Amino acid sequence: MISREEALQILKDEGCAENVILHCITVADAALEIAQRNIENSRDVDLRLVEIGGLLHDLGRAKTHGIDHAVVGVELAKKHGVEKPVLEIIKKHIGAGITNEEAAYFGLPEDDYFPRTREEKIVAHADNMVKGSKVITLKKRKKLLKENGADDEIIERVNTLAREVDPEMKGNK
Repeated sequence: MISREEALQILKDEGCAENVILHCITVADAALEIAQRNIENSRDVDLRLVEIGGLLHDLGRAKTHGIDHAVVGVELAKKHGVEKPVLEIIKKHIGAGITNEEAAYFGLPEDDYFPRTREEKIVAHADNMVKGSKVITLKKRKKLLKENGADDEIIERVNTLAREVDPEMKGNK
């Protein structure tokens, strides 16, 4: 697995803006905190995978800020020899996963965009909890989703993911 320094270098080499790199660092750090809480609650988590996945999750933003940044990020990461588990985190970090219908609507290739492993879920959740380079509350994320036109199903998907992977979110709506 590549190191933190190598992941940061990939972001720079691909031309990610400084604000995107700061966002990725914040997501990786938040994801590591969530992962640690999982470990404290007797759940196995690969901390290195969470860290590198968090750092590279928005690699595709070097080329696009559309929802397709996940697919573009996978292709960029492949060029650098990034391991498949990290590629899966990059591909599946969008929101709390998107359905086949949503993928088709957004013009994404037909694929599975739902985080399945604990590490994929932790990074997706951490990304939901970071706006720019600031950690926000689940309530604030819900407000932002509504302002951006997300329906109740998408908001509930984000809430369900939060409750599933973060012991601190139990009972939050």
